[in-house]
Amino acid sequence: MGEFTVTGLRVVREAARHGSFSTAAERLGYTQSAVSRQIALMEQAAGRPLFERHARGVRPTEAGRVVLRRAEAVLGELDAVRHDLDDLGARTPARLRVGAFPTAMAALVPRAIAALGEQEPQVRVPLREGLSPRLLAAVARGRLDVAVVTGSGRPPDGVGAVPLLDDPLLVALPPGHALAGLASVTPSMLRHERWIAGSAEPGTTLLGAWEDASRPPEVAFVARDWVAKVGLVAAGLGITVVPGLVVPALPPDVALARIDHSAAVRPTLLARREGAPDDHVRRAFTEALRDRAADLSAHLRQRLR
Repeated sequence: MGEFTVTGLRVVREAARHGSFSTAAERLGYTQSAVSRQIALMEQAAGRPLFERHARGVRPTEAGRVVLRRAEAVLGELDAVRHDLDDLGARTPARLRVGAFPTAMAALVPRAIAALGEQEPQVRVPLREGLSPRLLAAVARGRLDVAVVTGSGRPPDGVGAVPLLDDPLLVALPPGHALAGLASVTPSMLRHERWIAGSAEPGTTLLGAWEDASRPPEVAFVARDWVAKVGLVAAGLGITVVPGLVVPALPPDVALARIDHSAAVRPTLLARREGAPDDHVRRAFTEALRDRAADLSAHLRQRLR
């Protein structure tokens, strides 16, 4: 018994549609002998006649109708494959322009982009890192599609923001520090510590979690880069503040404690232009961010146990 072929199934379909081998040959651009040969091969594969031959044409047998039903399904799927491939070549690759503040680039945004890539491998994601006010301005001007920002202020006109998570502020401590091992600490417990900060002006760099006008914190070292700050902490030269979003990038030997203060939290939001089309790529990225935010929160709770 032979094998069914795509060419043979197309011939069977055309012959059944028109009730004529000669018309099928004309429609397919074959000779009549080529059509007859293909029909014979398909009948050989089926092991029985597929057509009743009459003086005025042909008509499918019961076996022919079985083969014809399957042929329609098979050929329909193959036509759909060709259509999809043609669309793929003609379609402009989707693009999602994403902005994020530096801390969100430690884990949250990269992991969300990776998750989006698994769902939408053709999407390109131009990425811009910057401070939240500038990212919000870029969204308002249409230069970014979405931006992960921080802050509780009102976004610019025409920009909407949806919450992703409340990012807790933590204190990073050297291994063996007296406060290491505590899940949380109060600002008063940090009053006599030496600080590593991004500026010598505490009000701009310690994020306001332990402001005490009577005793400003002692800034022992100034370092803007997170790697440098954590390196100084690990060497026992002071303590520093780290947002929860950077915890996955920290070495395991650095101790962490949550700061027990109402101001020790930073809202993290996703900003987008109001009225912009809500396409499936933006929705998929938003869901990926929410899922990764939940994962990071769970990781943080585990680390602080």
